[in-house]
Amino acid sequence: MRLTTVRTDTGTRAARVEGDDLVLLQARDVGALLADGGDALADGPTVAAADADLAPLVTHPGKIVCVGVNYRDHIEEMGRDVPPAPTYFAKFREALIGPTDDIQLPAPSVSTSIDWEAELAIVIGSRLRHGNAAQAMAAIGGFTVLNDVSVRDYQRRTTQFLAGKTFEGMTPLGPHLVTTDEVGDGSGLAISAMVDGVVKQSSNTSELVFNAVDIVQDLSTIITLEPGDVIATGTPGGVGAARTPPEWLTDGAVLRTEISELGACVNTCRLP
Repeated sequence: MRLTTVRTDTGTRAARVEGDDLVLLQARDVGALLADGGDALADGPTVAAADADLAPLVTHPGKIVCVGVNYRDHIEEMGRDVPPAPTYFAKFREALIGPTDDIQLPAPSVSTSIDWEAELAIVIGSRLRHGNAAQAMAAIGGFTVLNDVSVRDYQRRTTQFLAGKTFEGMTPLGPHLVTTDEVGDGSGLAISAMVDGVVKQSSNTSELVFNAVDIVQDLSTIITLEPGDVIATGTPGGVGAARTPPEWLTDGAVLRTEISELGACVNTCRLP
């Protein structure tokens, strides 16, 4: 099953993807749909997918947890060691944008070191605490596409990543939630990022050091995971900061983030 979140005249609505159409559902977004179930699955009006204005897949996640240094090819390009455990940091929901929304670049006086990071994102489908591997897999509602667009100089101001990772209006999320009956545990999916049609990242989720089940199981020992929580699993090699010279996103650049079976986010970078 494929689900999405649509902006309407009366607010956002979750929707089920049916070919070229979207069937509007009763929940305000995919996160609420996963939490509610039942009556929230009742069908509403149908809209053409081509005409839909897609919101961030989950508009009000209780948590956005991100994993750093989690692809072998990215670890190699950055000259780092394979971590013994997942490296976690967080985002706030104000960072999220829809899969075709503009990326809100900071003013040049703030930073020009804006980097791309294509990522597989997990959306939690059911409550989990202290789960084993099987329970972690069962708690995954599905997968989607995220780009952890990063402000590198803010990220590197201290040893803590958060400042450079949660700038407002810079993290595309969508277009669809694809459930595990279609894509399993998210392994073996091609992942890429393109800037103005040029491939910058090209890898596969099989390169993950800690896969989706590993991450969900580990996080559930730290905190209760709830439906609609979003977990970004890390980025592969090819980021701008690792290039010589470094490359950055600029005003008007078009960033395409794509994962096989899941779809693509296509976002234009805009200065204030």
